[in-house]
Amino acid sequence: MNDKLLRKEYNPFFENYVSLALNTNNDIIKNMYLSFDRFYLLLSNLPEDKHLYAYDDKKWTVKELISHIIDTERILTYRALCISRNHNGRLQPFDENEFVENSNANEIPFNELINEFTLLRKATIAMFNSFNAELLIRKGILNNVDTSVRALGYIISGHVLHHLNILEERYL
Repeated sequence: MNDKLLRKEYNPFFENYVSLALNTNNDIIKNMYLSFDRFYLLLSNLPEDKHLYAYDDKKWTVKELISHIIDTERILTYRALCISRNHNGRLQPFDENEFVENSNANEIPFNELINEFTLLRKATIAMFNSFNAELLIRKGILNNVDTSVRALGYIISGHVLHHLNILEERYL
């Protein structure tokens, strides 16, 4: 993959996510499996006393962070689907804080959040497996920037890796 070409396929805001993903593996699908494995390994054995932990009063709990990961993956996969299907509408940004505030994540059993992400990631992988080379390079407008389907694949994995790094550094 030509990294210079890829940089023209997404908003610079996502550079950290793309870099994290590309440093893990250049294959989109393998990346999705690897980021999921790391997610599952870290969170499936997390002690119960950490589920509602937040490292600061204004930060999300671990459950809210997982809910944010789930919501973001859903939104990014929807965007990839729209672009792959030549949907011409501009895909608007979302306010992640508003989503978390309205998620009731802290009331959801921890194992259900893990299971929800597991099912979602399987669906994400299945969808990206269905994209051929032409669909992966198809672009649409996301936050006023041309964005390719394949860039969204890297962003999806990199977003999870980004938050796992934060979990390890600040929550555990």
